[in-house]
Amino acid sequence: MPAMDLYNMPGAPTTRAVKMTAKAVGVELNSKFINTMEGDQLKPEFVKINPQHTIPTLVDNGFAIWESRAIVVYLVEKYGKPDSPLYPKDPQKRALINQRLYFDMGTLFDSLAKYIFPLFRTGSLGDQESLDKFNSALELLNTFLEGQDYVAGSKLTVADLAILATVSTIEMIQFDLQKFPNVDRWYKNAQKVAPGWDENLEGIKQLKKFIEERAAAAAKQ
Repeated sequence: MPAMDLYNMPGAPTTRAVKMTAKAVGVELNSKFINTMEGDQLKPEFVKINPQHTIPTLVDNGFAIWESRAIVVYLVEKYGKPDSPLYPKDPQKRALINQRLYFDMGTLFDSLAKYIFPLFRTGSLGDQESLDKFNSALELLNTFLEGQDYVAGSKLTVADLAILATVSTIEMIQFDLQKFPNVDRWYKNAQKVAPGWDENLEGIKQLKKFIEERAAAAAKQ
């Protein structure tokens, strides 16, 4: 089985989505730590691999690809079973999965990042406006999940894994999903059926520890 290099920041939602997908298709990833807080992504050797200097970046036998949602699709198309339910060949099923992936990138993940990721810089969550936008994104996801167990049809897909990586980031903070009953139901089920959930949870714990250590170091200065 091939081993690929994944340049990443452990614990980041996008990293965790890629790792769960790799687990689902049965490939190993050689994790290479890129500390964006220290500027590792701007080092010439990494910029040569990815001129956009973003993580995660996957290198598979010399082929480099970035943007986590492009990576998860690539992994399934290259290493998954033929016509894998994770990303089936049917154009309409794929279109729905793609829409959910774009929703995650442009709406759900974006709103989560603006609400939770200020913890990295300030030690505090985002403002009320950012929380409102995150709640609005979850309300949309709640609508998508009305009457179904998965975010893009009747089976687990890469869209579930990407969105699970995003939503599970709330484990870092106090956040109640019960006001979004469909999301809450999906989230509990996804934990049971998603390959690599335990590793995903461990990644969140690492991320939380990283933030706490940064906050403690800043407080001493």
